[in-house]
Amino acid sequence: MKTKKNKDICIIGGLGHVGLPLGIVFASKGLKVCLHDINEEAAKVVSRGEMPFVEYGAKPLLKEGLANGNLTVSLDPQCISDAEYVMITIGTPVDEYLNPKSRQFLEFIQEIKQYLNPSQIIIVRSSVFPRTCKQILNILGSNHEWHLAYCPERIAQGYAVRELEKLPQIVAGFSDFAIKQTSKLFGKFTKKIITATIGEAELMKLFSNSMRYIQFAIANQFYMIAEDYGENYEFIRQIMLEDYDRAQGLPSAGFAAGPCLLKDTMQLSAFYSNQFFLGQGAMNINEGLPNYLVNNMKKKFDLEKLTVGILGMTFKADVDDIRDSLSYKLKKILIFNGANVLCSDVYVKDPEFINQSDLIENSDIIIIGVPHSHYKDITIIDKPLIDIWNITKRK
Repeated sequence: MKTKKNKDICIIGGLGHVGLPLGIVFASKGLKVCLHDINEEAAKVVSRGEMPFVEYGAKPLLKEGLANGNLTVSLDPQCISDAEYVMITIGTPVDEYLNPKSRQFLEFIQEIKQYLNPSQIIIVRSSVFPRTCKQILNILGSNHEWHLAYCPERIAQGYAVRELEKLPQIVAGFSDFAIKQTSKLFGKFTKKIITATIGEAELMKLFSNSMRYIQFAIANQFYMIAEDYGENYEFIRQIMLEDYDRAQGLPSAGFAAGPCLLKDTMQLSAFYSNQFFLGQGAMNINEGLPNYLVNNMKKKFDLEKLTVGILGMTFKADVDDIRDSLSYKLKKILIFNGANVLCSDVYVKDPEFINQSDLIENSDIIIIGVPHSHYKDITIIDKPLIDIWNITKRK
């Protein structure tokens, strides 16, 4: 006989960039959600009604969920047993050889198995190496019928609360019951459910992020070609886009980084026995852009005699996440080449950073590392400015 659970949903990794916005949105729809995590500091912050990172539109819903009791935070793994739905949103890192740490992810499943039971719907939302879900099912065992679903997230970091209700949700599962119940759950806020096989969903997630990463690589390669030819890539791009629909997918140049695009391209490359040549080329281009910029600077300036200021240290605009940010790689390369480097970011608290005005005043060369909206109003006078994004005013 099925026992009534105390919570509708337990989100494992519930205080992270994927789990927390998702939990907040589910709670706003009247569901009882427990956010389970091991991050004690983040638990304290969230329990106070504060967001531990930038997520637009989340804070009012967080406060509301805590106040009405729909949202709770727990460091105790026992809370996993108390939910009808268990969602896994932990990260899936890569090792020093750029291979996915699938074993680490599966070992985590083995650890939490004691808190799971066949009456629950278990939903994996993390990016996973293909066939990982099948291995999870094997770990759970064949003595019972387990209801395991895979529902990859596809939101833009920082905008999950806005996007979750707009984007279709992919739902895949190993049983009809898992697909039906998971579709019913996500139907609480999304207008469209797309069902798929587990294999289709696993590859779809990696294909999506790899495609975006390759698109950025195309833009960055075009940028390098244009720069070497003495032309402005962004001006060329605008000419290409004007009233020409077939070019609309071409992005601006800039650092392509963060915890998803590169990692998922690596996962797909590893899965395809390192035969994913487009992905490997994209990694070479995107990861090589900081070095390209410094090499161009060395042709014009004696870096050992100059102070270079980097404005923007996060991995993308208008968020506070520095994971895998290429601005830090740029900083290391500049220091290696003898430059004194100053850093500033309106979203990052770092005792080594200085404020924007001081950076501009004390730098001989200024680089826009991330196109934060805040930087669009900056005017740089009589100093070399490297702005891949073309967002600043120059005089």
